[in-house]
Amino acid sequence: MADDAGVLIDQLWIILAAALVMLMTPAVGLFYGGLVRQKNVLSTVMYSFFTLAIVSIVWAAVGFSLSFGSSAGGIIGSFEHAGLRGLDPSGGPGSTDSYIFMLFQMTFAVITPALISGAFAERKRFGAFVMFTVLWCLLVYTPVAHWVWGGGWLSSMVLFGESGLLDFAGGKVVHITSGVSALVCAFVLGRRHGDRQQIQPHNATLTVLGASLLWFGWFGFNGGSALGVNGQAINAITNTHLAASTAAIVWLTLAWIHHGKPSVIGAAVGAVAGLVGITPAAGYVMPVSSIAIGLVTAIACFYATEYVVKGRVDDALDVFGVHGVGGIVGAILTAVLASSAAPGNGVGGLIEGNTGLFFRQLLGVLIVAAFSGTATFLILKCMSLVLDLRVSEADETTGLDRSQHGESILPSGLTGEDQRPQLQQ
Repeated sequence: MADDAGVLIDQLWIILAAALVMLMTPAVGLFYGGLVRQKNVLSTVMYSFFTLAIVSIVWAAVGFSLSFGSSAGGIIGSFEHAGLRGLDPSGGPGSTDSYIFMLFQMTFAVITPALISGAFAERKRFGAFVMFTVLWCLLVYTPVAHWVWGGGWLSSMVLFGESGLLDFAGGKVVHITSGVSALVCAFVLGRRHGDRQQIQPHNATLTVLGASLLWFGWFGFNGGSALGVNGQAINAITNTHLAASTAAIVWLTLAWIHHGKPSVIGAAVGAVAGLVGITPAAGYVMPVSSIAIGLVTAIACFYATEYVVKGRVDDALDVFGVHGVGGIVGAILTAVLASSAAPGNGVGGLIEGNTGLFFRQLLGVLIVAAFSGTATFLILKCMSLVLDLRVSEADETTGLDRSQHGESILPSGLTGEDQRPQLQQ
């Protein structure tokens, strides 16, 4: 009976964690919605909201099976669980053929392409967005999820006489794939039209609300990845909170130094950067290391967005600078700071002399980034042969809310070109 009670408690926790992660996708919409102009708020929020619907169906149909089904040469899963066939409704959270595991992993598959939408905000056709989301989920997300989490070749890659990578909750699978793909999307679609000074965030309150909900949901994102109520889950949640807190303080401080004001949006973006950085490490490091990860990730992401990406590529909402750079930094620091003393871990990193893990992790980062970027570029180029990816200049000037959806939060006749003062990050 005690064992049955333990399984039930674990199931309840993963159901709650899945609900928390599900909340994160609409939170992305709010976070991004505050960063665009008023005439594009609905279209930006709709990217996240509709991703929740369409990817859930794709995941149930074939995505879960391709990610976690029996491996075909380590490259992709089989179709054995297509349509959720053969899954156990009462199985435990750690059983990869259980409904509860499928549901939890579904929320990860949903939020990942939603993150990409920030790169092409204010200029992509809705039909092109839908097609891209489905193709990207099948051709990029599911293979990488299989390679890293589903028993694929990357997780069993032998280097320095050992195999194995560390990605607790999605540094590679979620953030590197989405961040690098976002950079490619921004490059292929090109820059937005109009005066750069008029392309400013319109509602900092909405962005802070979105960031707060993301922070809240991230406890399920990282804590749930322990797949049970145990010391590793508690450690992961503690590390998540400390990294986010540190990064918010660091980003605000850097913005204050460089721009002369303690930016509200900067603090919100910094918290998200810290959450991204700790994701691959959450269950593998001790709390003091999570503070270091938040510090380093915030610095790296701040300077990447301010001085590397900005002005070169119109990554509208800094997806690469936060999720791509944050995921890369977090994945590498995981291999450095992993502690064998962390609850439920037992694997030490470079600081404990595990050189092989560090180089396997670095190689894994390079492979996932290269594959995601190349595959995304090919998807967009193939799509461009059959449909227009971005709206016309006239529709962009009107705003995507009206031109794509026929709806708007603005009174009729207004263009939504904000005259608010610039909000620094």
